[in-house]
Amino acid sequence: PPRPAPRAFRLGSPRPRLRMIGLALTLVLVAFVVRLLQVQAVDAGTYSAKAEQNRYVVHTLPAERGGITDRNGVALATTVDSYDITADPTMFTREQLEVDDGPEQAAALLAPILGQDQAHLADVLRPKNKKLRYVRLARRQTPQVWNQIKDLKTALTTKSETDKSAVNVLAGVFADPSSKRVYPGGDLAAGVLGWVGADGKGGGGLERKLDKTLAGEDGKIRYAQSGGRQVPTAGSTETPAVPGSDVELTIDRDIQWAAQHAISEQVEKSKADGGYVIVQDTQTGEILAMANAPGFDPGDLAHADPDALGNAALQDAFEPGSTAKVLSMAAVLEENAATPGTHITVPNRLKRGDRLFKDDIDHPTWYLTLNGVLAKSSNIGTIMATGELGKTQAEANKVLYSYLRKFGLGGYSGLGFPGETKGILAPPDQWSTSQQYTIPFGQGVSVNALQAASIYSTVANGGVRIEPTLVRGTRGADGRFTSAPEPKKTRVTSEKTAKTLARMLESVVDDEEGTGNKARIPGYRVAGKTGTANRVDPATGKYHGYTSSFAGFAPADKPRVTVYCAIQNATEGSYFGGQICGPIYKQVMEFALKTLQVPPTGADPANLPVTFKP
Repeated sequence: PPRPAPRAFRLGSPRPRLRMIGLALTLVLVAFVVRLLQVQAVDAGTYSAKAEQNRYVVHTLPAERGGITDRNGVALATTVDSYDITADPTMFTREQLEVDDGPEQAAALLAPILGQDQAHLADVLRPKNKKLRYVRLARRQTPQVWNQIKDLKTALTTKSETDKSAVNVLAGVFADPSSKRVYPGGDLAAGVLGWVGADGKGGGGLERKLDKTLAGEDGKIRYAQSGGRQVPTAGSTETPAVPGSDVELTIDRDIQWAAQHAISEQVEKSKADGGYVIVQDTQTGEILAMANAPGFDPGDLAHADPDALGNAALQDAFEPGSTAKVLSMAAVLEENAATPGTHITVPNRLKRGDRLFKDDIDHPTWYLTLNGVLAKSSNIGTIMATGELGKTQAEANKVLYSYLRKFGLGGYSGLGFPGETKGILAPPDQWSTSQQYTIPFGQGVSVNALQAASIYSTVANGGVRIEPTLVRGTRGADGRFTSAPEPKKTRVTSEKTAKTLARMLESVVDDEEGTGNKARIPGYRVAGKTGTANRVDPATGKYHGYTSSFAGFAPADKPRVTVYCAIQNATEGSYFGGQICGPIYKQVMEFALKTLQVPPTGADPANLPVTFKP
């Protein structure tokens, strides 16, 4: 049978489908246009800000801290380059790295380089505050440490460009240029210099006092970054840092070393609580050395004894003892109450007020000149001599007090040093019955070591007190040197009185009857005074142990250098000032005279009489 004819298929009209597709495409395009308008017009500011936030970073440009040198330009404190290692925690999230353990991977790489705990670093890189964009991983790292991290970052970046499964987990690690304070001398002059804290600010001593001068002004830099690296073509804005000024001290590094070495050895040998040595230029008031024992290394505070931090030579207040008798003698001579040859009969005991006073040793009646009273360091003779300063004891007290104040007791030195004490000197109308008679020989009044040294520098300088100084001047970033202001000068006694005192102080060292024989220096005329005072224990407020001291200057007839030494609570061997501080005085003075090239005068010693025949 014939095949049926094939059924014809009619194709549907394409127009509806085209209209549907066109409509769909139109809707998509409208959505894109709306979104584009939203991004580029309506919310442009918001998205621009977000882009800026993600693209641009701002870093502080730390100012280089000024150096501190001695009077000859030798570095005592200097600054070297370092880096603070930082990170942006938002760059370690899954959204950024497409891995869940980005912080842990980064911490594993960084921990051995930074010498830190891996778990701690991971916690820092995964903060609770998800918006936190800046954390500091390590402070003041060496350039070598940052170079190691940079090399790792470069290697990871290179690998991620060829291996799509690799991730640069260190892309969010950066470095802020910083600086590290270095003290080339270790513990040398640490009490004077102080230290710089973790925040980069001076934490003690001159580093703190002169922080604004040394610190300079930080700058800022803002640049575009991508993948943790700066985009050089995107431009940057920078406010340069202004370096700090260098500070030149009056300290002489070599004399400082000699003083520090001498006092440290004696404190250890005597098993003492501590000690100090001050060396001062008598003509200028400049401090050539200020040494403390025990000390500390300002570059390694983690291992420092907290009790040794600071500058004990200025912060400790103590009763000076017999070294202060020179003040009493200055008042007696200046007020014409006696002369060096005045006869004073010194009994074994002296009753004054409600007390019996004695000298350091029991003795028969001494027949001494006023010079002999100082040479043999007689408490009784000093009480008797100062009693002549007024018609009544109250008047005598007022006269003596006026001289103590003029010599600098009971007031600040003028250094403005952090933590400095002005000592304790009560007004004369508040002196107790015993203080009226103990203050003339240095008990019942407190000083610091610099005040005690300044007394002798005043005598050495012809009776004119020069305010002590530690800073010679500053040198700015432009290289220009600015000298420190001239120190204040005050006449305390006449030149005649000062020269007489210097001759009397020679008897302490030169005469066989004197208590300071161990301070003799061959070829030089030496003026000095011993001191052995009852010591107030700062922990209990009660007398315990002794303050041993020696003070003086040389050459006695043409003074250039003052040296003061004190040791607190020596517990082994002698505790007499002449025995343990006299040798330190000699050692440091000899070194200072040699360093400053001070020749002997060649003149004969004064040889004032010490005793008289009744």
